[in-house]
Amino acid sequence: MTSTLITNAEILNEGIRQQGDLLIRNGRIEQIGGQISAPADAKVVDAEGKLLIPGMIDDQVHFREPGLTQKGSMATESRAAVAGGITSFMEMPNVNPQTTNIDALEAKYRRAAEVSVANYSFYLGATNDNLEDIKALDPNAACGVKVFMGASTGNMLVDKEEILDGIFANAPTPIATHCEDTPTIAALEAAARAKYGEAVPMKLHGEIRSREACIKSTKMAIALARKHGSRLHVLHISTADELALFEAGKTLDSLGHANITAEACVHHLYFSDGDYDRLGAQIKCNPSIKTERDRTAILDAVRRDVIDIIATDHAPHTWEEKQGTYFKAPSGVPLVQHALLSLFEHYHNGDLSLDTIVQKTSHAVAERFNLKDRGYLREGYFADLALVDLNRPYAVTQENLLYKCQWSPFVGSTLRSTIAGTWVNGHHAYDGTTATTEVLGQRMMFNR
Repeated sequence: MTSTLITNAEILNEGIRQQGDLLIRNGRIEQIGGQISAPADAKVVDAEGKLLIPGMIDDQVHFREPGLTQKGSMATESRAAVAGGITSFMEMPNVNPQTTNIDALEAKYRRAAEVSVANYSFYLGATNDNLEDIKALDPNAACGVKVFMGASTGNMLVDKEEILDGIFANAPTPIATHCEDTPTIAALEAAARAKYGEAVPMKLHGEIRSREACIKSTKMAIALARKHGSRLHVLHISTADELALFEAGKTLDSLGHANITAEACVHHLYFSDGDYDRLGAQIKCNPSIKTERDRTAILDAVRRDVIDIIATDHAPHTWEEKQGTYFKAPSGVPLVQHALLSLFEHYHNGDLSLDTIVQKTSHAVAERFNLKDRGYLREGYFADLALVDLNRPYAVTQENLLYKCQWSPFVGSTLRSTIAGTWVNGHHAYDGTTATTEVLGQRMMFNR
C-alpha cells in the first residue's frame, strides 16, 4: 500500500500536544513529530489547523448482526462509525442466534472479516446455562464476557446466584456487566401500567428503570468481583449514586491495571430527563437517561477519573419500532456517527479537556482490554487515526446519516466540530465527506 504523510497537524497523544507530521507506512505509524520528508510514493494530507488523535475504540456496540439486520449490520454501522472517528468496536452478544458459544463467536469474526470497515472484537454472552463455555474460552478469543445482570433487549438475563458466582470466579477475560435489578424494574412497570394502562408517558422511563435498580445490581457486581478478584467493567453508569461505589479506590491486578472499572456513555453525558418531552422514545434506552443532576455528576466523574472509559452503547432500532407506545417501543439509540462530536461539545463548553476525551475513548480502552498495538499514536502501532476540525460546525441532517435505521436524536442539531478524516489500519476510511465501503477492519488482538 502507498504511504500517507499527514502534515502540520496538532497531534494529541498521552497528554502531550505537538505540532508536526505523522507518517503511515504498511498500515502502521512509522514516524511522528517534526517535519517529515514525504516518501516518493506518499499521499500527502495537509492537516493544518486540525487535531490528530487516536481513533475512538468503542467497547460497547450493538451492530445487530446476525438476525436483526433490518435494524443495522456490521457493514452499515461500521461505516457510520468511521464517519464518526471510531476506528474499532467491541460488539455485544444479544443478536439472533445469541453469541453464547465459541461457534457463534467465531461465526461473527468470519462475517466481520467479510464486511467491516472498522476493526472488531466480540463479547461472549453469559447465560444461566453456558458456564462451561465461559470456562473454556480462550482469553484471546473475545474482548470480554458480557453479563446482563438485568433484563434488557434480547432477554439474556443471568439471575442464578450460583451461575453468577461461577462466572466471576472463572471468566478468563474482563467481565462487562449491564447492571439493573429486574425485580425492582418489574414492580415499577406494573405500578405504571396500573396507573396509565398502555399510555405510560415516555418521560417516566427514568423512574421506571430506576436508580435503585441500578444501584442494587452494581453493588452485587462489585461484591462478586471483590470476592473473586475478577476483572470487572461496569457498563453505562447512569446515576450519581453509583459513582460513590467506585470512589473508594481501585485495586490493581498483576499487570497494574484496575480490577474494577466504570464506563459512561455519550448519551448519559449529553441528554437528561428534560429531553424526553422533545425526543420521546428516541432517547429511550437501558439503563435509562435520568436527571440533570445525574448527568452533571457523571460528567464530573469523568473529569475526576472515577469513570474510566466513555463508550456509545450504539443500539439501532427501526423508526417504525420507535413509534410504539411506552411498553412497545424498544430501548436503544444509534450513536456511533456522532459520539465523538458530542464529546467535543463538552470541550467547547469547558467541561472536558481534549486530553480527557482522548484518554477515555482510546488509551483507557486499550489498557482495560489489553489491546495489542492500538489505542495510541506510537511508532509501530496500527495507524488508527481521527482528524478533527474543532472550528468547523457540523449540521446533523437526515441526509447525512449513515445508520441503516436512518434516524438520530441529533438530527436538527449543529455540533461545533467536524470529523475531517479517519484512517483504519493506515487506510483513509473517511475523508470528511464520504465514508468508504472497503473492508478495512482487522480482528483486534490482545496481550493476555
